[in-house]
Amino acid sequence: MAAPKKGRRPTGAQGRPGRALAIILIAMVALTAGMFISKQTTPRLGIDLAGGTSITLKAKSEPGKENAINETNMNTAVGIIDRRVNGLGVSEAEVQTQGRDHIIVNIPKGTNEQQAREQVGTTAQLYFRPVIAFADGTPAAPEGTQSPSPSASGSGAPKAEDGKKASPSATPSSSATSQGRALSEALKAPAATATPSPSASESKKADDTKAPSPSASAPATGDDAAAADLQAKFAALDCTDEKQRAAIKGAKPTDPTLACGQRGGAWGKWVLGPAAVEGKDVKSAKGVIDPQSGQWIVTMDFNDRGSDAFAKVTGELAAKQMPQNQFAIVLDGDVVSDPSVSQAIMGGNAQISGGFTQQSAQDLGNMLSYGALPLSFSEDSVTTVTAALGGEQLRAGLIAGAIGLLLVVIYLLVYYRGLAFVAILSLLVSAILTYTIMALLGKGIGFALNLPAVCGAIVAIGITADSFIVYFERIRDEIREGRTLRPAVERAWPRARRTILVSDFVSFLAAAVLFIVTVGKVQGFAFTLGLTTLLDVVVVFLFTKPVMTLLARTKFFASGHPWSGLDPKRLGAKPPLRRSRRTGSAPAPVEAKEA
Repeated sequence: MAAPKKGRRPTGAQGRPGRALAIILIAMVALTAGMFISKQTTPRLGIDLAGGTSITLKAKSEPGKENAINETNMNTAVGIIDRRVNGLGVSEAEVQTQGRDHIIVNIPKGTNEQQAREQVGTTAQLYFRPVIAFADGTPAAPEGTQSPSPSASGSGAPKAEDGKKASPSATPSSSATSQGRALSEALKAPAATATPSPSASESKKADDTKAPSPSASAPATGDDAAAADLQAKFAALDCTDEKQRAAIKGAKPTDPTLACGQRGGAWGKWVLGPAAVEGKDVKSAKGVIDPQSGQWIVTMDFNDRGSDAFAKVTGELAAKQMPQNQFAIVLDGDVVSDPSVSQAIMGGNAQISGGFTQQSAQDLGNMLSYGALPLSFSEDSVTTVTAALGGEQLRAGLIAGAIGLLLVVIYLLVYYRGLAFVAILSLLVSAILTYTIMALLGKGIGFALNLPAVCGAIVAIGITADSFIVYFERIRDEIREGRTLRPAVERAWPRARRTILVSDFVSFLAAAVLFIVTVGKVQGFAFTLGLTTLLDVVVVFLFTKPVMTLLARTKFFASGHPWSGLDPKRLGAKPPLRRSRRTGSAPAPVEAKEA
């Protein structure tokens, strides 16, 4: 008795098709509600369908890097910019090289153009530099004026370890003479770090007690002159002037430099020492809310080399006084934050603060995570792209898709008759799921529907219809063997399921490979094809099969009505087939006996 019970379990398991239909109905309602709640009731269109902005970037030659503009660096820049503006790679922003030193970035309409322009044009060269001096961003008084008061230099500087501002009362006064000495030491620092020879330092100390020879005094004189020149430029620098801000950028990481930045909404200027840590040593970065202050900050994790260097420089700065106990975080030549240090920061992580908004913090984290561009770029041109041509092609594509769908429906009605009702409902459910998911993906991950993506959706009609045909033909085969409709529906399902899964797996694998190895608009085709292939499996399992189970219980289909598409006579069966086999097998022995 145990064996028959086991044999009935598959049939009993299919006795509640309402569960599967309820699941897909809930999914459709939830997706539709989410679409209206998010106020994204239509899929986001790509630049070829909706128009947009085309930005042309030109690579700039920098001093000492005249040979940096080459194919390798240009391709690297294209990859970084593409990751910045595309995120998951499906927002349909196009990034490609043009000629030797130009990059074209096409941004679809509906994207934050200003944000995108900042993403694509920012080099994201990050350096951590020790602060030597700070002043207001306007030029200093021409004669005999001392450097800014300690309260001015320290009042806005946050601490690196806790984000609190340094107390002005703890800051000693500093004069132009002390700044000059600090500048001289900074100019000597690169040579000392590059060749840390003990004998050289000892001989210099010994020479200090003797009369300086011409050869020994020349380097010091050059350093002092360079320090004086840098201090003069610092005093005359006006950070409110955009041209002056641009002129001081481009210093080598190993050289002291001037820098501008905003602190508390006002421009400030810094004298900075050689870079202690570079942005390439940042392993990951992201914009988050500081739980203590409630402000947006950018957190960074360093690799091993960056962690050791950061711990070393913060340990050295902690022993100094304001403003020399600060380090400036310099992004593309601009100071974004200058926290003070009271102790060495271990653990390989740091925070950038400085009045970030959510968008600016996330943008900076995005740029630092994807890496710095190997070249500097300037906007050569910004043009608006119309959607006239793409709109005409879209209409032509939709007309072609409608014609194809109509032909499929006509074929189903002529060949499968009543079963065409199941196929049409399944196609409608698939269309609703596809539309709502595409609309939500446009809001969620920036997916944009372009012409190739529309082609992928049209191709998916054939893939979905093919799954129905496989299942219908399996049912017909079972009826030809003499079974009634209800057992035929259940017995045909395992065989059809296996074929459908294998077919859809091949289609999805092809779409996945195409998405990975291609770029640009072809990814839209691959993404849509893969999405609709997955939805085909969902629809067949949760809708088509349960509906067939329910229809097999109706008299119209179960009796094999001529218009049901399951008429045993039209299928070539001789009902009742099993009984005819028994009667047909009996006369053979009788005839043999008579013979």
